[in-house]
Parts: sequence; C-alpha cells; structure tokens
Amino acid sequence: MLVGRAGMIAAVYAALTVLCLAFMQVFAWGPVQLRLSEAVCVLAVLSPAAVPGLVIGCLLANLLGLAITGSGVIGLLDVVFGTLATLLGALWMRRFKKRTGLALLGPVLANALIVPAYLPAMLAAYGFYTVPFTDIDLTGSFPLMYAFGFVAIAVSEAIVVYGLGLPLLKALRGIRLFNDGEGN
Repeated sequence: MLVGRAGMIAAVYAALTVLCLAFMQVFAWGPVQLRLSEAVCVLAVLSPAAVPGLVIGCLLANLLGLAITGSGVIGLLDVVFGTLATLLGALWMRRFKKRTGLALLGPVLANALIVPAYLPAMLAAYGFYTVPFTDIDLTGSFPLMYAFGFVAIAVSEAIVVYGLGLPLLKALRGIRLFNDGEGN
C-alpha cells in the first residue's frame, strides 16, 4: 500500500510541476516559483510514503524540466539540488508532523536556502538574472542574487505551501487513504 501511495504522490507531483512549467512559465521557475505541486508536499505530514513519493516526483519533474526549458547540462543542478531540497523539506515535515505550522515551514526553508545557491548559475547560462517585472539586473553579484532569490523563493513557496497546501492538508486529514494511522 505504501509503495502504491508513493507512486501516486510521485505522479501527481511530477504532473503538476510539468503543467506549471508549461503554462505558468515565468511564475514556475526562476526566482519566483509558484508551483502548484509544492502544495502536495503537505502529504508528508500525513504519510511516510509521501517522502519517497515527493522525492521521486521532484526528480522526474526536474528531468522533464530539462527538456521543457532546454537548460541542458546546467539543468542537472536543479535535478540534484532541487530534489535534495524536496527531500529535506519532506523529512522536516515528517519530523514535525504533529506541529502543522512548523512542519509546513520545511519545504519553504529548504527551497529558500538551497535553490538560490544554484539558480544564478542556471540563469547566467541564459544570460540574465533580472528581478522579475523590473529592469534591475543582478548579474555578476552572487550575494545580491542569493539574497533576492532567498526572499523571493521563500515568499512564493510559503504562498503555495500555506495558502494551498494547508487547506489541502485539512481537507485530507480525515480521509483514510491519505492518513498513515499515526494519529495525525
């Protein structure tokens, strides 16, 4: 049952991420990442199967993202470190599953700390790192790129995880299929 549940979660996470990359474009990658798939991360509060499911889903989505964005070898940074951020966020959520507000902070912090460390290299490969919706170019200043990326990713991740994920978590808590039976 856990393997099937992990597979379903992986498929949902990967599919939602790819849809966001295809249709939301600038809002799905770069310093602003409003990926609807991040709301699914809350399943780690409900079931241990969500941890491998989210990691596999993220890995698949990031591999598919290589093809969608055409990022080439530089996109492997996202495959490795983006997947690592998802793993750490999911493990945090399992660890603090009885304290929902704190648990949901896991993917916010993991993504905000890790993604801005490699995102400048990816965006530099495209020849830019501009603050979205402005002409402010941060290319050449890693500390400014990291600081902006940290804030932008933390805010966008928090919007999705708390704004969409928390209501999803509350709705799913009473459904046996999603609950691991540990009294969550």
